Amino acid sequence: MSVAQAAFPQRPHSVEHAVAHCLRARLVARKRRASPQNGARAADTVHTARWKTVGFTTSMWRITWCLLLLAATCWQRSYTKESENPPSPGHVSVVIVGGTGDLAKKYLWQGFFHLYSTQIGKGYTFSFYGGGLSPDDKGTPLLFEILKELKCPSELTAERCALVKEQFLRLSQYLQLKTVEDYEKLSQQIQQQLKQEGMVEAGRLFYMSVPAFAYADIAAKINSTCRPPADAWLRVVLEKPFGHDYGSAQLLATQLVSFLKEEEMFRIDHYLGKEVVSQILAFRKKNNNLLEPIWNKHHIERIEIVLKETLNCKGRIQFYDQYGVIRDVLQNHLTEVLTLLMMSVPANLSSSEEVLKNKLQVFSTLEHLERKSVVTGQYQSYTEEVQEELNKTKDYFSLTPTFAGVIIFADNPQYDGIPIFMTSGKMLDERVAYARILFKNDIFCVQDYDSINCRPKQIVFYLGHGALEYPAILVSKNLFKPSLVNSGWKEVTEHKDVNVLGLPHSDYYIQTPVVPKEAYYELISKVFHGRKDCFISTENLLASWAFWTPLLDSLVRAYPRPYPGGVANGDLLNFQLHGREVAFVNEAVVNVIQQGQEENFQVMQGKYRGVDMVSAWATELVERLASDLQSAAEEAIRDDGQFHLALSGGSSPIALFLQLALHQYTFPWRHTHVWLADERCVPPTGTGSNFRMIHDQLLQHVRIPYFNIHPMPVLLNQRLCVEEDGGAILYENEINQLVNASSFHYILLGVGEDGHTASLFQDSKLDESAERLVTLTESPSKPHQRMSLTFTAINKARKVGVLAMGRRKHELVTQLSRIKGESAKYPVTKVQPTSGNLIWYLDYDALLG
Repeated sequence: MSVAQAAFPQRPHSVEHAVAHCLRARLVARKRRASPQNGARAADTVHTARWKTVGFTTSMWRITWCLLLLAATCWQRSYTKESENPPSPGHVSVVIVGGTGDLAKKYLWQGFFHLYSTQIGKGYTFSFYGGGLSPDDKGTPLLFEILKELKCPSELTAERCALVKEQFLRLSQYLQLKTVEDYEKLSQQIQQQLKQEGMVEAGRLFYMSVPAFAYADIAAKINSTCRPPADAWLRVVLEKPFGHDYGSAQLLATQLVSFLKEEEMFRIDHYLGKEVVSQILAFRKKNNNLLEPIWNKHHIERIEIVLKETLNCKGRIQFYDQYGVIRDVLQNHLTEVLTLLMMSVPANLSSSEEVLKNKLQVFSTLEHLERKSVVTGQYQSYTEEVQEELNKTKDYFSLTPTFAGVIIFADNPQYDGIPIFMTSGKMLDERVAYARILFKNDIFCVQDYDSINCRPKQIVFYLGHGALEYPAILVSKNLFKPSLVNSGWKEVTEHKDVNVLGLPHSDYYIQTPVVPKEAYYELISKVFHGRKDCFISTENLLASWAFWTPLLDSLVRAYPRPYPGGVANGDLLNFQLHGREVAFVNEAVVNVIQQGQEENFQVMQGKYRGVDMVSAWATELVERLASDLQSAAEEAIRDDGQFHLALSGGSSPIALFLQLALHQYTFPWRHTHVWLADERCVPPTGTGSNFRMIHDQLLQHVRIPYFNIHPMPVLLNQRLCVEEDGGAILYENEINQLVNASSFHYILLGVGEDGHTASLFQDSKLDESAERLVTLTESPSKPHQRMSLTFTAINKARKVGVLAMGRRKHELVTQLSRIKGESAKYPVTKVQPTSGNLIWYLDYDALLG
């Protein structure tokens, strides 16, 4: 039973049918009043009076309703312009599968209501069904709540809106669509209504607002139970995603083609319904005489296709973590824009076949994408959101990118060598989408640089939001003045005090739609009229996946660059072109080049501040560092007969010392010398002593010769770190005596939250002892006095490792990733081995926060 059937048991299917229904009811009433049986009952005056009163009230209500509907019909017919090719009259059944879901609630019912309001008086009648898995008694109230919130098109007055909306509610009902039997009942109901009303069927439109995994099953049910007669059409709308890669898209296409013909499938990409996108071809054709000479590699400097979002992925994690930004946006929305910009303009824009054919040809010209064709990022709170929404443990880590920048080239004479930048991301600084064609400017300005001729030459297809706020096509005034794409667009003559992509608003010729229209309404209208050019054909879909899948495969184990989100990103995500490859402008926190074989990506190698980096969860990181130390020891002993290792204090190395003591049974301690990189000026047996910590956690558990242990002499003459006692000089002499060329085989350092390393702090004055290997320093925290190896000693080492662990180090790690070279504020940046290797060991907490 429909939402309104309780009040109106016999449901008319259009305003015309409602009027006819009312008139038939009045004729029946007249006949009854004129019949002999009615005259025979006239003797019962009391009953007759009561009946007349009720009958009069009911009749007047019916007459009023009929007149209102008739008025609405007459108005709508007078308002609606006759189309050039009037459609054949007939009845259309619209079925939204998933009719109470979010997409249906936000866009689909509004879109179909808009369609209905514009089709009154054009020969079509309608029925609308919202299908779902819930029983009718639960689904009907949900649908009613959705329909109550529908908004009328702006051209309808409030009175007329109420009439049209009321009729739309009468034509709409909820049905459970779960089993084959449910679909059979739907088909029977459609046929019964057609028969009762004596209507000819025009077609049936099914909109699948359901997850893609249900497509094949629903298509099979539609095919077996709900096909219309041969002289009526069937159209089935499918929402993305259409697969996960080329293989899955091909499988889904094969399944669907078993039940539906190609002309019956309408794969929707709502970007093609956006007004600016839908007019790209029209703009190119309308201005062809001006564009054709410059729409090529000789004049175009670059093309940019951009979609920036400020929102995170909360609420979409279950979908997003499987797909990521490339599958979610680039492979479909932005690729469709790309094809519209690069395809040959069809001779007939109304020919769906020609449009789709020319689109398909674009893919054959695109060069193969490789790993170095893309940079990826992930906003820092993403993994935490995944853990929360997918009930993952705290050690789970996602590699799904939320940002991507791709460089694309075409291998054809027209576009050869033109870089096409395509980028999108979540948690960026603004919400905006556009496609920009930047042209070469051959004018050299000696002065008056603000002259219009000195400024960029560009065409911008601006989809909305951002500084401009509304959809528009902008052409810089130093290029040409374009013609309007059609009569539904207007030229903007009032200029705002804003800049759009480097040019003031006043430097553009701007055109925009007179009345903005919602993308889903536009596409629903196209489906209704059978226009396939605004949808994705099977051939084009598979061509797109064939283009993107190799790149996606190369990113399976790639680590995206972390970024904080919003304006805090700064220039962290800026990328640049190197030949035919792209790279971030500033070196990243991490840029993975190789990973381990574990499925959970336990250990990953990459680059950090231009040098080697290893990242993993804390346990795996410690195991890897211990293994690397043993490999370095074995190599040194093989070459030099002994291994000189300098260790720092602090809390980070404790887990490493335990690993070396309890699990590295084959570590060559007999030939290893252990030195200290720094020491607090406290007694060696004191709890704050680095040597005491190393002894307790490591040395007492391994078989290392007593004379191979070299603590720093901070306690001499019963005094701590007195310069006259010469402790630093003694230690330096010992190093010169025992360590070949004073070059340690390996120095393991930590890094403090303030950026200090060993005991070398921001205010440490080392200029006077530039050639010294050991020095006394002052710490800003207690105990203030320290002894430390100098940068001279550290940078002489053959290998230096820097270990940073824990979330408290995350901010520092992020800041250091943005600094090139040395910074006085962060002493660790001065660790730059002269001829040795530096490697950073960062656990995921330090890396990602």
